[in-house]
Amino acid sequence: MIETRLLLQFIAVAEELHFSRAAKRLHMAQPPLSQAIRKLENEIGASLFERTNRSVALTSAGSSFLVMARRIVQSMEEGVAQTRRVALGVDGHLTMTFINILPYPSVLRALRTFRQSSGGVAITMQEATTQEQILSLERGTADIGFMRTPGATTPDLHIETVLRERLCVALPIGHPLAEQPAIVLTSLKDEAFLASPRPLGPGFYDQLIQLCQAAGFVPTVVQHARQLQTLITLVASGFGIALIPETLGSNSCEGVVFRRIEQPSAPDELLHVDLLMAWNPSRNSPVRDRLIEEVRKIARED
Repeated sequence: MIETRLLLQFIAVAEELHFSRAAKRLHMAQPPLSQAIRKLENEIGASLFERTNRSVALTSAGSSFLVMARRIVQSMEEGVAQTRRVALGVDGHLTMTFINILPYPSVLRALRTFRQSSGGVAITMQEATTQEQILSLERGTADIGFMRTPGATTPDLHIETVLRERLCVALPIGHPLAEQPAIVLTSLKDEAFLASPRPLGPGFYDQLIQLCQAAGFVPTVVQHARQLQTLITLVASGFGIALIPETLGSNSCEGVVFRRIEQPSAPDELLHVDLLMAWNPSRNSPVRDRLIEEVRKIARED
Protein backbone atom coordinates (compact mmCIF):
# COMPACT_ATOMS: atom_id res chain seq x y z
CA MET A 1 0.00 0.00 0.00
CA ILE A 2 1.35 3.40 -0.98
CA GLU A 3 0.97 6.03 1.71
CA THR A 4 -1.16 9.06 0.96
CA ARG A 5 1.75 11.21 2.12
CA LEU A 6 3.92 9.86 -0.70
CA LEU A 7 1.22 10.59 -3.26
CA LEU A 8 0.93 14.20 -2.09
CA GLN A 9 4.72 14.61 -2.20
CA PHE A 10 4.88 13.11 -5.69
CA ILE A 11 2.12 15.42 -6.96
CA ALA A 12 3.93 18.46 -5.56
CA VAL A 13 7.19 17.54 -7.33
CA ALA A 14 5.33 16.64 -10.54
CA GLU A 15 3.57 20.01 -10.59
CA GLU A 16 6.59 22.10 -9.61
CA LEU A 17 9.18 20.03 -11.53
CA HIS A 18 11.62 21.38 -8.99
CA PHE A 19 12.52 19.63 -5.74
CA SER A 20 13.37 22.80 -3.81
CA ARG A 21 10.14 24.55 -4.72
CA ALA A 22 8.14 21.38 -4.01
CA ALA A 23 9.84 21.02 -0.60
CA LYS A 24 9.01 24.63 0.23
CA ARG A 25 5.39 24.07 -0.83
CA LEU A 26 5.21 21.02 1.42
CA HIS A 27 6.90 22.82 4.33
CA MET A 28 9.71 20.28 4.52
CA ALA A 29 13.42 20.02 3.74
CA GLN A 30 14.55 18.91 0.29
CA PRO A 31 16.62 15.82 1.25
CA PRO A 32 13.68 14.01 2.93
CA LEU A 33 11.53 14.83 -0.10
CA SER A 34 14.10 13.34 -2.47
CA GLN A 35 14.27 10.23 -0.28
CA ALA A 36 10.46 9.97 -0.31
CA ILE A 37 10.32 10.09 -4.10
CA ARG A 38 13.02 7.40 -4.37
CA LYS A 39 11.02 5.26 -1.92
CA LEU A 40 7.91 5.72 -4.03
CA GLU A 41 9.76 4.75 -7.21
CA ASN A 42 11.13 1.64 -5.48
CA GLU A 43 7.66 0.62 -4.35
CA ILE A 44 6.23 1.12 -7.83
CA GLY A 45 9.25 -0.42 -9.57
CA ALA A 46 9.60 2.37 -12.13
CA SER A 47 11.32 5.74 -12.50
CA LEU A 48 8.85 8.60 -12.25
CA PHE A 49 11.24 11.48 -12.95
CA GLU A 50 14.18 12.15 -15.24
CA ARG A 51 16.67 14.14 -13.18
CA THR A 52 19.62 16.18 -14.38
CA ASN A 53 21.65 18.87 -12.63
CA ARG A 54 19.53 21.50 -14.32
CA SER A 55 16.03 20.04 -14.71
CA VAL A 56 13.43 17.58 -13.50
CA ALA A 57 10.91 16.04 -15.91
CA LEU A 58 8.25 13.38 -15.68
CA THR A 59 8.88 10.06 -17.38
CA SER A 60 6.05 8.42 -19.32
CA ALA A 61 5.37 6.26 -16.28
CA GLY A 62 5.43 9.39 -14.11
CA SER A 63 2.88 11.18 -16.30
CA SER A 64 0.57 8.18 -16.14
CA PHE A 65 1.00 7.86 -12.39
CA LEU A 66 0.27 11.57 -11.90
CA VAL A 67 -3.20 11.10 -13.38
CA MET A 68 -3.87 8.19 -11.03
CA ALA A 69 -2.39 9.95 -7.99
CA ARG A 70 -4.56 13.03 -8.49
CA ARG A 71 -7.64 10.83 -8.92
CA ILE A 72 -6.86 8.88 -5.72
CA VAL A 73 -6.20 12.01 -3.65
CA GLN A 74 -9.35 13.69 -4.96
CA SER A 75 -11.40 10.59 -4.17
CA MET A 76 -9.99 10.48 -0.65
CA GLU A 77 -10.68 14.18 -0.10
CA GLU A 78 -14.25 13.74 -1.31
CA GLY A 79 -14.63 10.72 0.96
CA VAL A 80 -13.38 12.65 3.97
CA ALA A 81 -15.68 15.57 3.17
CA GLN A 82 -18.65 13.20 2.77
CA THR A 83 -17.83 11.51 6.07
CA ARG A 84 -17.69 14.87 7.82
CA ARG A 85 -21.07 15.85 6.35
CA VAL A 86 -22.60 12.59 7.57
CA ALA A 87 -21.08 13.11 11.02
CA LEU A 88 -22.62 16.58 11.11
CA GLY A 89 -26.00 15.22 10.03
CA VAL A 90 -25.96 17.23 6.78
CA ASP A 91 -25.75 14.14 4.55
CA GLY A 92 -26.96 10.60 5.10
CA HIS A 93 -30.22 8.70 5.26
CA LEU A 94 -33.20 8.96 7.60
CA THR A 95 -36.14 6.57 7.95
CA MET A 96 -39.11 8.19 9.65
CA THR A 97 -42.32 6.43 10.70
CA PHE A 98 -45.48 8.30 11.63
CA ILE A 99 -49.17 8.26 12.29
CA ASN A 100 -51.13 10.90 10.39
CA ILE A 101 -49.14 14.13 10.91
CA LEU A 102 -51.01 16.24 8.36
CA PRO A 103 -53.07 18.08 11.04
CA TYR A 104 -49.96 19.11 12.98
CA PRO A 105 -48.46 22.26 11.41
CA SER A 106 -45.54 22.44 13.84
CA VAL A 107 -44.31 18.97 12.85
CA LEU A 108 -44.79 19.73 9.16
CA ARG A 109 -42.90 23.02 9.54
CA ALA A 110 -40.03 21.25 11.30
CA LEU A 111 -39.83 18.69 8.48
CA ARG A 112 -39.90 21.42 5.84
CA THR A 113 -37.14 23.40 7.57
CA PHE A 114 -35.08 20.24 8.03
CA ARG A 115 -35.37 19.30 4.35
CA GLN A 116 -34.43 22.81 3.22
CA SER A 117 -31.21 22.64 5.23
CA SER A 118 -30.47 18.98 4.46
CA GLY A 119 -30.35 18.63 0.70
CA GLY A 120 -27.92 15.72 1.00
CA VAL A 121 -30.18 13.67 3.27
CA ALA A 122 -32.32 10.94 1.69
CA ILE A 123 -35.55 10.56 3.70
CA THR A 124 -37.75 7.48 3.70
CA MET A 125 -41.19 8.06 5.22
CA GLN A 126 -43.44 5.21 6.32
CA GLU A 127 -46.95 5.64 7.70
CA ALA A 128 -47.50 3.12 10.50
CA THR A 129 -49.47 2.51 13.66
CA THR A 130 -47.93 3.18 17.06
CA GLN A 131 -47.22 -0.50 17.71
CA GLU A 132 -45.66 -0.97 14.28
CA GLN A 133 -43.44 2.04 14.91
CA ILE A 134 -42.28 0.72 18.28
CA LEU A 135 -41.19 -2.55 16.66
CA SER A 136 -39.38 -0.73 13.84
CA LEU A 137 -37.48 1.50 16.25
CA GLU A 138 -36.52 -1.40 18.49
CA ARG A 139 -35.33 -3.46 15.52
CA GLY A 140 -33.38 -0.56 14.04
CA THR A 141 -35.33 -0.39 10.77
CA ALA A 142 -36.51 3.16 11.59
CA ASP A 143 -34.61 6.14 12.99
CA ILE A 144 -37.45 8.22 14.44
CA GLY A 145 -41.19 7.88 14.88
CA PHE A 146 -44.18 10.11 15.62
CA MET A 147 -46.86 8.22 17.50
CA ARG A 148 -49.40 8.01 20.30
CA THR A 149 -48.78 6.64 23.78
CA PRO A 150 -47.43 3.08 23.40
CA GLY A 151 -49.26 1.76 26.45
CA ALA A 152 -46.35 -0.54 27.36
CA THR A 153 -42.85 -0.07 28.70
CA THR A 154 -40.24 0.64 26.04
CA PRO A 155 -36.89 0.61 27.88
CA ASP A 156 -34.84 0.70 24.66
CA LEU A 157 -36.51 3.85 23.38
CA HIS A 158 -36.54 7.49 24.35
CA ILE A 159 -40.01 9.01 24.05
CA GLU A 160 -40.68 12.73 24.16
CA THR A 161 -43.92 14.72 23.99
CA VAL A 162 -44.15 17.02 20.99
CA LEU A 163 -47.58 18.46 21.81
CA ARG A 164 -50.65 17.76 23.92
CA GLU A 165 -54.27 18.24 22.84
CA ARG A 166 -57.74 17.54 24.16
CA LEU A 167 -59.97 14.73 23.04
CA CYS A 168 -63.21 15.45 21.26
CA VAL A 169 -66.12 13.36 20.05
CA ALA A 170 -67.06 12.93 16.40
CA LEU A 171 -70.85 12.76 15.95
CA PRO A 172 -72.91 12.26 12.81
CA ILE A 173 -74.87 15.31 11.71
CA GLY A 174 -78.39 15.07 13.11
CA HIS A 175 -77.27 13.41 16.34
CA PRO A 176 -79.38 14.63 19.29
CA LEU A 177 -76.25 16.01 21.02
CA ALA A 178 -74.77 17.64 17.93
CA GLU A 179 -76.11 21.08 18.80
CA GLN A 180 -74.35 21.22 22.15
CA PRO A 181 -71.01 23.13 22.21
CA ALA A 182 -69.50 20.60 24.63
CA ILE A 183 -70.61 17.13 25.64
CA VAL A 184 -70.38 15.46 29.02
CA LEU A 185 -69.04 11.99 28.33
CA THR A 186 -71.60 10.31 30.58
CA SER A 187 -74.31 11.26 28.09
CA LEU A 188 -72.67 8.93 25.53
CA LYS A 189 -72.89 5.77 27.61
CA ASP A 190 -75.56 4.18 25.37
CA GLU A 191 -73.84 5.04 22.09
CA ALA A 192 -72.14 2.69 19.62
CA PHE A 193 -68.41 3.51 19.65
CA LEU A 194 -65.89 3.21 16.84
CA ALA A 195 -62.18 2.74 17.62
CA SER A 196 -58.86 1.59 16.25
CA PRO A 197 -57.95 -2.03 17.10
CA ARG A 198 -56.15 -2.25 20.43
CA PRO A 199 -53.14 -4.27 19.15
CA LEU A 200 -52.22 -1.41 16.79
CA GLY A 201 -52.24 1.25 19.52
CA PRO A 202 -52.86 -0.20 22.98
CA GLY A 203 -51.98 3.02 24.83
CA PHE A 204 -54.52 5.19 23.05
CA TYR A 205 -57.17 2.47 23.08
CA ASP A 206 -56.77 1.82 26.81
CA GLN A 207 -56.92 5.56 27.53
CA LEU A 208 -60.31 5.82 25.82
CA ILE A 209 -61.64 2.83 27.76
CA GLN A 210 -60.35 4.28 31.04
CA LEU A 211 -61.89 7.65 30.24
CA CYS A 212 -65.30 6.07 29.70
CA GLN A 213 -64.92 4.01 32.88
CA ALA A 214 -64.16 7.22 34.78
CA ALA A 215 -67.50 8.49 33.44
CA GLY A 216 -69.22 5.41 34.84
CA PHE A 217 -69.60 3.10 31.85
CA VAL A 218 -67.79 0.68 29.55
CA PRO A 219 -68.09 1.73 25.90
CA THR A 220 -69.65 -0.64 23.39
CA VAL A 221 -67.20 -0.78 20.47
CA VAL A 222 -69.06 -1.98 17.39
CA GLN A 223 -66.50 -1.33 14.65
CA HIS A 224 -62.74 -0.99 14.30
CA ALA A 225 -60.57 0.80 11.71
CA ARG A 226 -56.79 1.15 11.46
CA GLN A 227 -56.79 4.89 10.82
CA LEU A 228 -58.59 7.60 12.79
CA GLN A 229 -59.51 9.28 9.51
CA THR A 230 -61.37 6.11 8.55
CA LEU A 231 -63.24 6.24 11.85
CA ILE A 232 -64.41 9.76 11.00
CA THR A 233 -65.69 8.50 7.65
CA LEU A 234 -67.58 5.72 9.42
CA VAL A 235 -69.10 8.28 11.79
CA ALA A 236 -70.31 10.25 8.77
CA SER A 237 -71.86 7.03 7.45
CA GLY A 238 -73.82 6.55 10.66
CA PHE A 239 -71.95 3.55 12.10
CA GLY A 240 -71.46 5.22 15.49
CA ILE A 241 -69.41 7.88 17.30
CA ALA A 242 -65.66 8.14 17.94
CA LEU A 243 -63.34 9.81 20.43
CA ILE A 244 -60.46 11.41 18.56
CA PRO A 245 -57.73 14.01 19.13
CA GLU A 246 -59.08 17.53 18.82
CA THR A 247 -56.65 18.43 16.04
CA LEU A 248 -58.20 15.82 13.76
CA GLY A 249 -61.55 17.51 14.32
CA SER A 250 -60.21 20.92 13.30
CA ASN A 251 -60.82 20.19 9.62
CA SER A 252 -64.38 20.11 8.38
CA CYS A 253 -65.77 16.77 7.25
CA GLU A 254 -69.07 16.42 5.49
CA GLY A 255 -71.62 14.62 7.63
CA VAL A 256 -69.66 14.94 10.91
CA VAL A 257 -69.56 17.44 13.75
CA PHE A 258 -66.86 17.57 16.40
CA ARG A 259 -67.58 18.55 19.99
CA ARG A 260 -65.31 19.04 22.97
CA ILE A 261 -65.48 16.38 25.69
CA GLU A 262 -66.04 17.34 29.31
CA GLN A 263 -66.14 15.00 32.29
CA PRO A 264 -65.53 16.50 35.76
CA SER A 265 -65.08 13.06 37.30
CA ALA A 266 -62.27 12.07 34.89
CA PRO A 267 -58.58 12.84 35.56
CA ASP A 268 -57.32 15.61 33.33
CA GLU A 269 -54.65 13.38 31.76
CA LEU A 270 -57.36 11.10 30.38
CA LEU A 271 -59.02 14.04 28.63
CA HIS A 272 -55.83 14.85 26.76
CA VAL A 273 -53.77 12.90 24.24
CA ASP A 274 -50.11 13.37 23.31
CA LEU A 275 -48.28 13.33 20.00
CA LEU A 276 -44.96 11.69 20.80
CA MET A 277 -41.55 11.59 19.17
CA ALA A 278 -39.57 8.38 19.78
CA TRP A 279 -36.13 7.06 18.87
CA ASN A 280 -33.56 4.49 19.94
CA PRO A 281 -30.71 6.37 21.69
CA SER A 282 -28.37 3.37 21.42
CA ARG A 283 -28.24 3.83 17.65
CA ASN A 284 -26.02 6.68 16.48
CA SER A 285 -27.63 8.96 13.88
CA PRO A 286 -26.48 12.59 13.53
CA VAL A 287 -29.17 13.14 10.89
CA ARG A 288 -31.88 11.99 13.30
CA ASP A 289 -30.46 14.15 16.08
CA ARG A 290 -30.66 17.23 13.86
CA LEU A 291 -34.33 16.52 13.11
CA ILE A 292 -35.04 16.04 16.82
CA GLU A 293 -33.57 19.45 17.60
CA GLU A 294 -35.59 21.06 14.81
CA VAL A 295 -38.83 19.54 16.10
CA ARG A 296 -38.01 20.64 19.66
CA LYS A 297 -37.24 24.17 18.51
CA ILE A 298 -40.49 24.63 16.61
CA ALA A 299 -42.53 22.91 19.32
CA ARG A 300 -41.15 25.44 21.83
CA GLU A 301 -42.02 28.30 19.52
CA ASP A 302 -45.60 27.03 19.18
